Amino acid sequence: MPRYELLNNITHKDLRVSTHFGAEFGDQVGMVAAYPTEFAELQREYPIFLRKDPKGSYHAVALLGFSEDENLYLQGDRWTANYLPGAVAKGPFLIGFQEQMVDGQLRTEPVIHVDVEHPRVRNGEGRGQALFMPHGGNSPYLDYIARVLRGIDVGARAAEEMFAALDIAGLIQPMDLEVRVTEDYVAKVTGLHGIDRDAVAALGGEPLQELHRKGWLEGAFLLLASVNNVSRLIAEKQRRLRMAEELAVPA
Repeated sequence: MPRYELLNNITHKDLRVSTHFGAEFGDQVGMVAAYPTEFAELQREYPIFLRKDPKGSYHAVALLGFSEDENLYLQGDRWTANYLPGAVAKGPFLIGFQEQMVDGQLRTEPVIHVDVEHPRVRNGEGRGQALFMPHGGNSPYLDYIARVLRGIDVGARAAEEMFAALDIAGLIQPMDLEVRVTEDYVAKVTGLHGIDRDAVAALGGEPLQELHRKGWLEGAFLLLASVNNVSRLIAEKQRRLRMAEELAVPA
């Protein structure tokens, strides 16, 4: 079970975090959360779709494979894409908020928490990225994590407004994914939603201008563009199926 603690350079001075990948770290999954702040990077390599939660709100996901436990970007302990989704890059960390006195005023400030039970976390010498420098300052790795968490926080807050606006404008549609990978293998992913290209083209007047002013229209186009990356998943799935067939043939 996760056990989060407020990160500090005394209690956690010896913690290290593995930056390798694998099923043992929870990386063998078919999709991960995605945030509007990273859509420009994600859409170059991942298909991005929307999913609706039980409360009716939309959330973005980057599709990694065609089943719940299939990550086609994972090869051994390597992640083959150039950009790592923030939900993966953050590792055992999350952002929280704490009331602190700043310049004599009580403010709610972001703070970092670490899951000390996470399989990536190591305590003491050995492999992994140090969180703090020998004299207590943040390591470059921890500074990177802080940037990732800030992006996630800003993106999560923007997502709520963005997807609600796209929905009101009638631009979101259900789009279960069904692709023929080989003659004998059809992959299907259900529960997905995407942007209706025809509805975007038909949009005009004040609704179009409002989405443009808010920056949500750009996000819609990035979502549309990202769907082309399904072909990348298909090609990798085909490669793995061929490899499995070759291994199954007796020498």
